[in-house]
Amino acid sequence: MAKENIFVFTVWIILGKFSATFSSDPEAATSVFANTTVTATPLTTNAEWIIDYTDIVSKFSLRTADIPDDDMCYIVPGRPETIKECEFNSETQSFIVIHGWTVTGMFESWVPKLVSALYEREPSANVIVVDWLTRANQHYPTSAAYTKLVGRDVAKFVSWIQKELQLPWDRIHLLGYSLGAHVAGIAGDLTDHKISRITGLDPAGPTFEHADDQSTLSRDDAQFVDVLHTNTRGSPDRSIGIQRPVGHIDIYPNGGTFQPGCDIQNTLLGIALEGIKGLQNMDQIVKCSHERSIHLFIDSLLNTQQQSMAYRCNSKDAFNKGLCLSCRKNRCNTLGYNINKVRTARSAKMYLKTREMMPYKVFHYQVKMHFFSKEQLSFTEQPMKISLYGTHTEKEDISFVLPVLNGNTTLSFLITTDTDVGDLMIVKLRWEKDAYISWSDWWGSSQFHIRKLRIKSGETQSKVIFTAKEGEFAYLVRGGKDAEFVKSKESSVNRKRKLNHKLKMEGSLFGQNDA
Repeated sequence: MAKENIFVFTVWIILGKFSATFSSDPEAATSVFANTTVTATPLTTNAEWIIDYTDIVSKFSLRTADIPDDDMCYIVPGRPETIKECEFNSETQSFIVIHGWTVTGMFESWVPKLVSALYEREPSANVIVVDWLTRANQHYPTSAAYTKLVGRDVAKFVSWIQKELQLPWDRIHLLGYSLGAHVAGIAGDLTDHKISRITGLDPAGPTFEHADDQSTLSRDDAQFVDVLHTNTRGSPDRSIGIQRPVGHIDIYPNGGTFQPGCDIQNTLLGIALEGIKGLQNMDQIVKCSHERSIHLFIDSLLNTQQQSMAYRCNSKDAFNKGLCLSCRKNRCNTLGYNINKVRTARSAKMYLKTREMMPYKVFHYQVKMHFFSKEQLSFTEQPMKISLYGTHTEKEDISFVLPVLNGNTTLSFLITTDTDVGDLMIVKLRWEKDAYISWSDWWGSSQFHIRKLRIKSGETQSKVIFTAKEGEFAYLVRGGKDAEFVKSKESSVNRKRKLNHKLKMEGSLFGQNDA
């Protein structure tokens, strides 16, 4: 954090009883409740409690595609006539959307956006928004503790309407954001039959990181639980979003810590462009990365031809080296609504890169090469640019940094582009000059020679070898011209034969273990 310019923004909670100082470091943002942990409170779980609707405080609004931003009709547990009044469709999918903590006491702007996206994808569906604003608009530790009671409300509602209409359980999908993700988990844990799916959108971290499964979203709360983690920066229990995996599949876009476009400069610029109206969005300084989880899910609903792919990996460092772009044995999956519902013995942690705006999809490539040198050269944090030329189009000057660059070593790294270049034909690599003057610039040029590149595409799973365009080696000189490589025809033919033989002998492994 010492290298970052921390912008501090103090939010005075409407109730006026305390203030929380937020910054680009979530440790400052959450320190006021870091030492609080939600624990399981014994609750009555006999057969009577779930049909006692007198203590329900939450409200359940069936929103419409025409008016996604207002609560026009409430379905009230215990009053079957409200189901008919709200024109609930018992023959189709039902989505239940659960918001999180709120400073303003009002629904945030993402709610109607998610409602509209769900209806655009499933026009005949029911989209129900849970209103627990009165409990969510408290000091954070108080609202966090209320998730137990709100979860009970949701469990009662789901169980009642399912029994009343004999709804198939596999058509019920809960979507919870922040504290709402834990509400969804608690509800799923309390119903007498497992809900089909729960999607956790950056489940809240403070007070939940070390809590038990009965107090948080967990993989046992539904037939399938998928989770997006988008704001996990900071030490455990001090990050805005929960860090540990809590679902069957836990996806960490951009490493899960911080999202592209959410830096303070970009956020302030967006607020400034909105004028006076933009002042209402000052909280985006804090919640931009947190809320990105919702917009990634919305993206998966709307941009059906540009679905983002995530890849299973042991760590974000290994992913950033391009070492995890395999789709064998369900090692890759689609982010969001169309996720392949794979249930494994342990939570699967998956990673991907995204753009800073919708559509978020990028194409992932592993680039692997051996750097030959006559001298013992060693560098750190070296700026590079790579250009990709394919059968569809080209993407030039993709910037990246090699953390370490040594002579006579093999390096693997990940590059991404938001452009579908098609099948790669030509690759150019350029070594940029440092911003500062290096001693080697005085005593001679720094030069590596490279015989070939190996490039693997995550999205197509193709593996291609590129050789120097002229001669045996291409030369990479700091501050010099591009080193150019062309697709090896012989390599492509051999790899195609091997792939066809493997498919013939083993069949496709992708999706075989789908639940």
